[in-house]
Amino acid sequence: MQRLSGLDASFLYLETPAQLMHVCAVMVLDQSTMPTPYTFDDLMAGIDDSVHDVPAFTRKIRGVPLGLDHPIWVRDQQFDIERHVHRLAVPSPGGYRELIDLCSHLAALPLDRSRPLWEMWVIEGYRPEDAEGQPGDERIVVFSKMHHATVDGVSGSNLISHLCSLEPDSAPLALVDEQSHGRDPSRGELLGRAVMGTATRPVTLARVLRPSAQLITKTIGRAREGTAMAAPFSAPRTSFNGTITGHRSIGLADLRLDDVREIKKATGTTVNDVVLTLAGGALRSYLDERGELPATSLLATVPVSVRETSRRAEGANKVSALFTKLGTDIADPLERLGMMAERNRHAKDHHKAISADALQDWAEFAAPRTFGLAVRTYANLRLAEKHPVVHNLVISNVPGPPVPLYFMGAQIEALYPLGPVFHGAGLNLTVMSNAGRIHVGALACRESMPDPDALVQHFPGELERLRKAVAAKD
Repeated sequence: MQRLSGLDASFLYLETPAQLMHVCAVMVLDQSTMPTPYTFDDLMAGIDDSVHDVPAFTRKIRGVPLGLDHPIWVRDQQFDIERHVHRLAVPSPGGYRELIDLCSHLAALPLDRSRPLWEMWVIEGYRPEDAEGQPGDERIVVFSKMHHATVDGVSGSNLISHLCSLEPDSAPLALVDEQSHGRDPSRGELLGRAVMGTATRPVTLARVLRPSAQLITKTIGRAREGTAMAAPFSAPRTSFNGTITGHRSIGLADLRLDDVREIKKATGTTVNDVVLTLAGGALRSYLDERGELPATSLLATVPVSVRETSRRAEGANKVSALFTKLGTDIADPLERLGMMAERNRHAKDHHKAISADALQDWAEFAAPRTFGLAVRTYANLRLAEKHPVVHNLVISNVPGPPVPLYFMGAQIEALYPLGPVFHGAGLNLTVMSNAGRIHVGALACRESMPDPDALVQHFPGELERLRKAVAAKD
């Protein structure tokens, strides 16, 4: 019997019709590299062959009686690939705008919890524009969705990678899956284990309270020294910081990884410093165009993988988070990068003082019924608009494959990740590297940000501004 970790289960409890907790990806494929001509049936059969023995794709949620404990994973005995892989076509004329409108609609559809928590939509007829602005060769697009209870950024990237190969006619990469389908226990066994878990909860609470109290003391000391990470509830309010709806909007952009690496090398910073600096510049330009630029810097939550340091073997999500200011109050891109690098060093040092499993430890106390009720009450009362802004947005930087990959024989030309949005922070920016490119995916609540494309299209310009500033300095 495999129980969901508290952190994995929390993503189930956080979910409402407006606050959907799946992660998405837009994968653009060149089907001309496939060993045999593309057909949807062959593609679906290939996906079926690759996933039918992989627990992350073939297990489903089973609740515990009376909601006394977190749910468990069990194998879906009626697993059917046709319930997970679907076929669509881009509306005419089949360009970028039609594609992101269609993907925005798909991102707003909840996953069926009676089945394994993933879907793929194979979208045909996409014709991206060429350098002259004319419709180019047709491409296949795969829009994927997996629930956050099943994957985090790193594990989601790994799952996609293991459906791919290094050559068009090679078998998919072998998947080393640490999870299992889990035994399907009786109702009595589930209830008994839940009661035992509830009885030992005070002991567990005492164990996590002491290091948490010590952390608070250390954080106060860091704040006095000016070396603490940015504090939550200190963000300025923007148009995308309020109660969200179930509608979604998407924007996609591309950057050259070599340009980012050159800036990193010339300035002694990191790729993450440069990416966050570009995000800060893009947000500054976007808000300034609309007359909404706050006088103080926007604050981002940045998820951090703790897979290398976590002591926990169980759980799909092994993440922590840090807060960082994006320098949207700084016009000069090079000055913003210097500020970002310094603040990120402080934030990383501060984060190292936090146990890798702290978030997972506290998530174990998320009571299924109480947690879900609290989320719905918070949304219904629109409390996100009545207290100080916790953070403005979430920004994730996910390492991707350094070499070209082939999905069922079709070369992956682009892979845009899309993370979930929350009440109070209706924008998510996720960045992934892929074979020498950096792909930027923005997902937003449509009412909060109707056109995220207007934001992400500032990324290439911000990269050029920063590159020129670095060159001028030398």
